[in-house]
Amino acid sequence: MKTTEPQKILSVSALARVEGEGGLFIKMDNGKVTSCELKIFEAPRFFESLLIGRNFHEPPDITSRICGICPVAYLISSIAAIEDACQVQIPEYIWNLRRLLYCGEWIESHSLHVFFLHAPGFLGYPSLMEMAKDFPKEAAWALQMKKAGNTLIQKIGGREIHPVNVRIGGFYSFPKKLELRSLLDILKRGLDYSLLALQWIGLKCNFPDFKRNYIYVGLKHPKQYPIERGIICCGDSQFDAKEFEKNFIEEQTTYSNALRWKATDSRSCLAGPLARYHLNYSLLPTFLQEKLKEIGLEYPCHNPFQSILVRLAEIAYAFYEAIRLIEDYEPFSPSFIPFDPNPQTGYGISEAPRGLLYHKYELDDKGSIRKAKIVPPTCFNLASAEDDLKTWIETHSEDSIERMTLDCEQIVRNYDPCISCATHFLKLHFW
Repeated sequence: MKTTEPQKILSVSALARVEGEGGLFIKMDNGKVTSCELKIFEAPRFFESLLIGRNFHEPPDITSRICGICPVAYLISSIAAIEDACQVQIPEYIWNLRRLLYCGEWIESHSLHVFFLHAPGFLGYPSLMEMAKDFPKEAAWALQMKKAGNTLIQKIGGREIHPVNVRIGGFYSFPKKLELRSLLDILKRGLDYSLLALQWIGLKCNFPDFKRNYIYVGLKHPKQYPIERGIICCGDSQFDAKEFEKNFIEEQTTYSNALRWKATDSRSCLAGPLARYHLNYSLLPTFLQEKLKEIGLEYPCHNPFQSILVRLAEIAYAFYEAIRLIEDYEPFSPSFIPFDPNPQTGYGISEAPRGLLYHKYELDDKGSIRKAKIVPPTCFNLASAEDDLKTWIETHSEDSIERMTLDCEQIVRNYDPCISCATHFLKLHFW
């Protein structure tokens, strides 16, 4: 029988296959974790401060530059916050086109994470390129799905990365009906690929038996799986975006350039696909629920390693929803609703691929930004990831450091952290 070493130190100077720059330091004494630090050392980027004094039309285009993987999420949450401050009512046909654009982002972002970052670790490969040598067909599915998502964003947003056709109040122009319908074939193929990939990953990967009781944070919607709007849920509580900062607290650590957001009792929260799945399972189409049962994914699911399956299910859902929206699409007029600035505070929320994304802007009577706050989903998930790491290490304390390191990096990847998005930590004072 193995004996527990008095002290072990696990250190990763730079995490692999995650977005941004971060590291990991864990110290154990006699099988107990005495220090667990998910270090975020990427430099802060000052986006909130960049917005101060800007005209109220500018935040969407500026904040979309926070991330090249999920710019649509920043566009939609930012626009919703400005529209909320200005008390403009957006018609349903504009919301539907925003949802369609957002589907493209879910497809391309989730495909990138599942195949390029997450799946290689489960299957024992250092990268997708190495994995593709043994699984060329599956790698081709990944590339085709990501391309389909990018193409959908380009058709609606004007370009694949940092779309330019989205504006406060709507869009600069609507795509033609035939232009969108020309995408149906690649979207239907993408749906087929996503279901094949779900079956493949579900049966090919051996997921560790690991469960935790999470506080799930995400949006709920009465009629559809939430993407572009909804009401916030945190555990058993429900509230709108205006109540966000009354229901969460902000913390900072000495070893991270990223702020952390927790429940008001200081417990960590989990945002993202697993939270959405927990909160909105009944809104998934029947064929997708049946496919998930077929591969053995439970509902509710409390195993963070199986988040890869939920991401694949959300890719399939986004393809399904995009097809539905295109088949129902009519380019109504006008393409945007004009309005004037209003000296109020506005709040915007949406479900980025990685989870709940919150924007808050305070406008003055000239339409300039007085204050801004942005909370990316990774700011929720950092503390939850650390809690996973502590629990895992203490139940696998007899494993080798090499084995622990591989497992811990995979635990971090379960959250698909967007480290660049999360580096918000500094208040600037101007004189």
